[in-house]
Amino acid sequence: MRVWLASSNPGKLRDFAGMAPALEVDLLPGFFRLPPVIEDGASFAANARKKAAEYSRAWGGEEWVLADDSGLEVAALNGAPGIYSARFAGEGASDADNNALLLRRLEGVPSERRQAAFVCVLAVARQGQVAATFTGRAEGTILTAERGSNGFGYDPLFYSPEAGCAFGELPAEVKARFSHRGKAARALLAWAQKHGAGNGRH
Repeated sequence: MRVWLASSNPGKLRDFAGMAPALEVDLLPGFFRLPPVIEDGASFAANARKKAAEYSRAWGGEEWVLADDSGLEVAALNGAPGIYSARFAGEGASDADNNALLLRRLEGVPSERRQAAFVCVLAVARQGQVAATFTGRAEGTILTAERGSNGFGYDPLFYSPEAGCAFGELPAEVKARFSHRGKAARALLAWAQKHGAGNGRH
């Protein structure tokens, strides 16, 4: 299945590049010339659906457009940063800024209370019509210091018991086996195979 990714995040594209070869993902041509979509939804799903619908309508092509909304939910912070993960430390915040704030907010919180989950919702649309959404979730804990230099965002602070290490210690193709984005993408592939989406049919 070939889709165009409506995203300005190169880390997400690297994640997709490490997934199943059957899912061919590339940046949407002319993405940076399209009108920006305001992510004002109350959930990952709402934001993903809005982005997929509006970008596919603006693009106007016959191809599928894929939008990703994802983030980190920390139990001790009542689910924060959640849908505000990319701007946890403020608009224009860097990964380093967000990670530093997360560590400060969790300072003194014991390991048994540092549970967290990465959540990803993918939405696919064509010409403004959302066809389906797919959710992936990865459970883990927040470390007290960063580990590894791979991935992006909160990956160096997120320890995955399933993987046995931090996401920041994994190359993209290995991370995809355990990550929220990998799980959502596999659900997308299963849907595409069932509905013939990869052949251009609804």
